[in-house]
Amino acid sequence: MRKVFLLMGAAIVALTILTNTSCNETAARSEVKDSAQLVKRGEYLVTAMACDDCHSPKKMGPRGPELDMDRRFSGYPAGRPLPSFDTNTTKQWALLNMDGAVVGPWGVSFAANITSDATGIGNWKEEQFIRCLREGKWMGLPDARPLLPPMPWESIGKLTDEDLSAIYHFLKTTKPVNNTVPAWIPAGARPAAGK
Repeated sequence: MRKVFLLMGAAIVALTILTNTSCNETAARSEVKDSAQLVKRGEYLVTAMACDDCHSPKKMGPRGPELDMDRRFSGYPAGRPLPSFDTNTTKQWALLNMDGAVVGPWGVSFAANITSDATGIGNWKEEQFIRCLREGKWMGLPDARPLLPPMPWESIGKLTDEDLSAIYHFLKTTKPVNNTVPAWIPAGARPAAGK
């Protein structure tokens, strides 16, 4: 009888271990699946919202400008000279160049590096990323200056927390591109045409 109880006890312990292991493996598989779905949703949103238009440098192809996939999402290239522009025109117009520099009444703004590199959003926390897009705060810092045109944070900020999280998780999977984007040039400090 004692052997029967010992065998039953051992069977219960083994069954408990097997059940817990199976549940943990199922939860881990579910978590990986959920994570993959989150990244896929983020990729869909980034593509549908045309984030590449500003945040990815372009190169000339047979049909005109096309994405430079080696530098995708890396923002305006550091060290690239600013193309010349007429300051009289930019008092009433906003001009966008192929690489993400935008000139307008506010001065010159440059598309940010949003790759997973430390010069992009690589070191950002998710809350910081969401604050950046929901509140229009530069680098997602609470007391930072507002994001500059043409960044449509007012529209993007209306996305759900889940969608903003998906965008964040997708961008964290992107190829890291080391590129420190130039600082904003305020309107009064704009270079003259041709400079």
